[in-house]
Amino acid sequence: MKKILFVSVAFIFSINIFAQKITPVNEKKLIKIEDSLKGLALQIIQGRSAGERFAADSQFTKMFVRALKIPNSFYYRFDSLFTISRLAPKDSSFKIYTWQMVINDNVIRQHGAIQINKPDGSLQLFPLIDKSDITINMADTVGNNFGWIGAVYYRLIETQFSGKKYFTLLGYDENNIRSNKKIVEVLSFENGQPVFGSAQIYYPKSSTAQNNTRRLILEYKKNASPRLVYDADQNIIIYEHLISETGENQKKYTYVGDGDYEGLQWKDGKWNHIEKIFTQVTNQGDEPLPNPIRDGAGNVDRTKLKNNGLDVDETKEPAQEKIKVTPSKVKIKKK
Repeated sequence: MKKILFVSVAFIFSINIFAQKITPVNEKKLIKIEDSLKGLALQIIQGRSAGERFAADSQFTKMFVRALKIPNSFYYRFDSLFTISRLAPKDSSFKIYTWQMVINDNVIRQHGAIQINKPDGSLQLFPLIDKSDITINMADTVGNNFGWIGAVYYRLIETQFSGKKYFTLLGYDENNIRSNKKIVEVLSFENGQPVFGSAQIYYPKSSTAQNNTRRLILEYKKNASPRLVYDADQNIIIYEHLISETGENQKKYTYVGDGDYEGLQWKDGKWNHIEKIFTQVTNQGDEPLPNPIRDGAGNVDRTKLKNNGLDVDETKEPAQEKIKVTPSKVKIKKK
């Protein structure tokens, strides 16, 4: 089976709050159910056949909902479910759970739910229904939880504008046998209902058509691994620029990272596109150019060797010339 993304995001809650919210009796119930959920969660990933994985997913979903119905289950962390992504904002207003199931090499589904933190400890749950396979244009679609563009989320970023909160999610989708996807998704709430997709990804130098995008979708070759991370210090989402390694731009499964980085910076209620995160400019203001020691025919230019302080003995292989690149203040952090 193809490599599956395992996402485990721990929640940090005060022990005192935990003890106050969940009674000892209910805590025992949750621990018991979690023990059963743990095996089912693994079976969703490790089941040998699609039938086994379907059955495990169905059982898991029913049992998980039963656990969430226990009063104040919101404060239970489900730490052992390491194949299930669990994210929450700082104000603990909701949790979002996501996971994926491989039906076959070409059909992969994401499942999930949003649990609202209710003051009385009761359950308010929004199931997330993956409709990506029947959505015509995923980049410009706005939908509710029943029209979700599925992903397993690994980062939640909180922003605010004009008194309204927005929650930007970074996600992963194993997609199909040829390609994977990484997604930037803006989640908001309207009249208490979740809304996925927002016209907040803005390209200042681009056409109006490009600014109709409601989410950023990076589709790329199966064995490629372009970065999509968040730099909290600079409040910038950083992602690797993609190009077709075969020059076939219409075939997303040929896309790989080219080593350049783009970004999205939150400003004035939008994620404003930054064309280049890393830049270097010479004293004359021109872009840096390579200065090869060998000419086009492969002959060594001895003058360049001298100018660079290298050995001019023709019996020795000249050292590989390096160009020093100075990044801007933004740094890529390893994830």
